[in-house]
Amino acid sequence: MIDIFRFAKSLCISMMLGFGSFLSPHVWAQILPQPEFGRIERLAHFPSQHVDARHVDVWLPENFDALKASGQRFNVIYMHDGQMLFDARTTWNKQAWHVDRTLTRLMRNAQLAPTLVVGVWNNDKFRHSEYFPQKYLQHMLPEPRTQLIQKGLQGKPQSDAYLRFLVQELKPAIDARYPTHTDAAHTAIMGSSMGGLISVYAMNEYPQVFGRAAGLSTHWIGGFEPNAHIPLAAYIYLRDHLADPRTHKLYQDHGTTELDALYAPYQVFIDQLARDRGYTDQGATPNFMTRVFTGTGHNERAWADRMETPVLFLLGQAPR
Repeated sequence: MIDIFRFAKSLCISMMLGFGSFLSPHVWAQILPQPEFGRIERLAHFPSQHVDARHVDVWLPENFDALKASGQRFNVIYMHDGQMLFDARTTWNKQAWHVDRTLTRLMRNAQLAPTLVVGVWNNDKFRHSEYFPQKYLQHMLPEPRTQLIQKGLQGKPQSDAYLRFLVQELKPAIDARYPTHTDAAHTAIMGSSMGGLISVYAMNEYPQVFGRAAGLSTHWIGGFEPNAHIPLAAYIYLRDHLADPRTHKLYQDHGTTELDALYAPYQVFIDQLARDRGYTDQGATPNFMTRVFTGTGHNERAWADRMETPVLFLLGQAPR
């Protein structure tokens, strides 16, 4: 177990720092991802009154223009860590979600209605600060809370500001620029690791905006090492604020190797909280799904391989 903890700490550190030591943000910023299917439109240095400006890469499916001309409206999936989604040649670790592959296949098979993806870039060294759910802090004891804020959040919790950016500034711009379905039932939010935390938090804080949320390898430990303080704070918050299961869908998963080897005991309790709230993974119309992917780790290849599962659960349709 010592090796697992050592691996977890080193991987978490690089994630919290936004991987800046591997490739500078300036170099990233000059490269436009080239997906295999569809195209990327970049909203460069998208401004905000709440958080730092950052790129937003919008993926449009291969037949977007024809569908738009026909009056088609599109589902929208908001995804975090936008620089990791489309083209492995442009990422720090040469891995990517390859979102375009999965969505194109599902749309061609009529399993998914026309959908576009809004890839919101992370903010490098403030990634952890923007993705850690701010309202968890009030449920933590003073000493671990202070340590987390100072060391993990760079002294500046920003997740509530980040969500205001998404909801008040970015989503209106996306809905104005593209022919989207604007309602919550057609608007999903998805991420991995810390991106999973902020996705669930976003649906709970703005249930009128996000009707579906997915966390892949959700980082319920919230920091560099296994602990009880942060998961307990998350449990208390979720007990009181989990979005209404009558109108929302929630997806969770994790693997069993690398950092994901730590997640099982925390995820089991999250699953029970969801069921206590009224979420169910049974019956003809489940609104909750939780999965364990044995033998998979904490990386974009693993998330790419299983992205079909949350997408179909949250937004899928029966093939015609």
